[in-house]
Amino acid sequence: MRKNTYIGIAAIVLIFGIIVLPKIYQRIINDDISRGGRMHQEGGELINNAPDGLVYINQNGIDRKVPDFEFLNQDRDTISNLDYKGKVYLVEFFFTRCTDICIPMSHNLKSISKKFEGRNDFGIASFSIDPEHDTPAVLKAYKKSYDVTNPNWHFMTGDRAQIRKLSNEGFYLATNEEGDEKDLYHSGLFALIDKNGFIRSRLDPYGNPKPYYRGFVPMDAQVPEGGETSEIDILVEDIQKLLQ
Repeated sequence: MRKNTYIGIAAIVLIFGIIVLPKIYQRIINDDISRGGRMHQEGGELINNAPDGLVYINQNGIDRKVPDFEFLNQDRDTISNLDYKGKVYLVEFFFTRCTDICIPMSHNLKSISKKFEGRNDFGIASFSIDPEHDTPAVLKAYKKSYDVTNPNWHFMTGDRAQIRKLSNEGFYLATNEEGDEKDLYHSGLFALIDKNGFIRSRLDPYGNPKPYYRGFVPMDAQVPEGGETSEIDILVEDIQKLLQ
């Protein structure tokens, strides 16, 4: 079973690498997504990059913010991006019937949530890419199965096209394209959002923004040489920077 799971994870990572990474790379070399060391603009005035050391993701001269969204959560409450205002939070796209990367993703998010337990300024936004199956009742049972206690961790469902647009165009976190309904797939990455709704990032060794964090690699995984390593530890560090 474990072997099949890791084969599935490897397949998802391969698909992501073939489809998505070239697009991100092309945006970087075209300066659609800026490199590090830039200035951030607020209120018409340039200011230095925030003292937390995490850069803003800039596309075509605009710092990327979370797009407006509004979906139902596991309690059938309407949740929007405004509910996360003033909070540092993580974004993921998943589905409850997933038997591969969603499992380590959910366990990693649970571990992260526990580290910031009791903080009202930290949250998680989990969007289902399988809304026909993942009704509020199903999401509520899923939340219970992971013993989620953070009141700011919402599992959301809604119109498939809107969720697809939010993932692919709002975050560039790849999920099924329009008309591609045969299989469900997603990147297995987490996005980090600051209290003002900006997508934030640390820099890679080459000075380029690293927009996402690997959420699909278990924290305690034995990684073979050349394999994908866990980024949960550095994600926790960056959350702490934004919370300070």
